[in-house]
Amino acid sequence: MPGVSIGNGAIIGSGSVVTKDVAAWTIVVGNPAKELRPRFETSDIGERLQHLEWWNWPHHKIAEALPIFQGSVSDFLDNYEQQ
Repeated sequence: MPGVSIGNGAIIGSGSVVTKDVAAWTIVVGNPAKELRPRFETSDIGERLQHLEWWNWPHHKIAEALPIFQGSVSDFLDNYEQQ
């Protein structure tokens, strides 16, 4: 809906109608959309991903990181936060 903001990393279920702001790293579903659950088990994962901003990386770097990215998000963060 107009005027609604959706936070980074939020997942919106197919066919959902978002009528209120959606917090970052949250999964919402339904009509009207309601929060189903946080995207990650621990709250620090979203903050760490936000800080890393992998979505702004050049395509070649994302391609290199893909095998790790497809595994555990914690392993991905542990590996790339150190670089």
